[in-house]
Amino acid sequence: MPFNTKLTRALGIKGKFHFHGGMQWVGYAELASAVSNAGGLGILTALTQPTPEDLRKEIRRCRTMTQKPFGVNITLLPAMNPPDYGAYAQVAIDEGIKIVETAGNSPGPVIKQLKAVGTIILHKCTTIKHAQSAVKLGVDFLSIDGFECAGHVGETDITNLILLSRARQSISIPFIASGGFADGQGLAAALSLGAEGINMGTRFMCTIEAPIHHNIKQSIVDAQETDTELVLRRWRNTSRLFKNKVTNEAVKIEKESTTGKFEEVAPYVSGKRGREVFINGDPDFGVWTAGQVIGLIHDIPSCADLIGRIERDAEQTLNSASSLIVSSSKL
Repeated sequence: MPFNTKLTRALGIKGKFHFHGGMQWVGYAELASAVSNAGGLGILTALTQPTPEDLRKEIRRCRTMTQKPFGVNITLLPAMNPPDYGAYAQVAIDEGIKIVETAGNSPGPVIKQLKAVGTIILHKCTTIKHAQSAVKLGVDFLSIDGFECAGHVGETDITNLILLSRARQSISIPFIASGGFADGQGLAAALSLGAEGINMGTRFMCTIEAPIHHNIKQSIVDAQETDTELVLRRWRNTSRLFKNKVTNEAVKIEKESTTGKFEEVAPYVSGKRGREVFINGDPDFGVWTAGQVIGLIHDIPSCADLIGRIERDAEQTLNSASSLIVSSSKL
């Protein structure tokens, strides 16, 4: 189902609609190259790499695995000792990365740094207010991230059925849909609501090429849409995670703590333990992100098979919908 839109022309992905955004401990060269080779846009996660120089090595490694365009995600998160985001951005610039996905807090300086050399910016937002602010910063495209999504969901609890339509009504630049997408019917719905493509995270985690333990992929296949948990709402840093023993304990502390100190829950939401989950295959070892879309995932295909299937199903869905239109002359 080839399409010619501002987004596909700018990104050079020849009519494909599929992206995988930043995914901590998942967005390595193996997955990014597989998505790009399948015709989508693969994205390396900068902060998965411990240093900017490690990101440089990963970009170069990815180039040995694909000749197609791919991007880099830079997510700015609240931290006591934040990484040197500017240094990560400079590596992307030095290595000739043309497409960067940004997200998180106060992205202005990084966006300015990237735009100064003509980088195409795709900025992820969970609210229309933040989307409008990003437009003023000069981003080229937006990723509208609904409450269904994995990871940081924002604090407004607005699902994509509303959020995408609000973006269509009030945003002046093209946008893609992120959060809750896994199949062709979802792609057709996103296009109908005004998006120019979809960004899938959890769905791409559950592919052959995703560099995580098979047990975690099988946990996603076996899960229902109710098997996620919202953690850290008390500190307005809400994250949607796979529901397991650790998230249950974290939520219990969050609700019952009389001090409200983050230190009480910090050991349970450790990113280091989350990384170990993807290596050792124990879904209860630590916290890890997953969206409500897990209820729609029932197999572990290759990225190429997945993208091909989604496009075929989207085309069939759109054609079926158009067949419902009856000329007034026939009524």
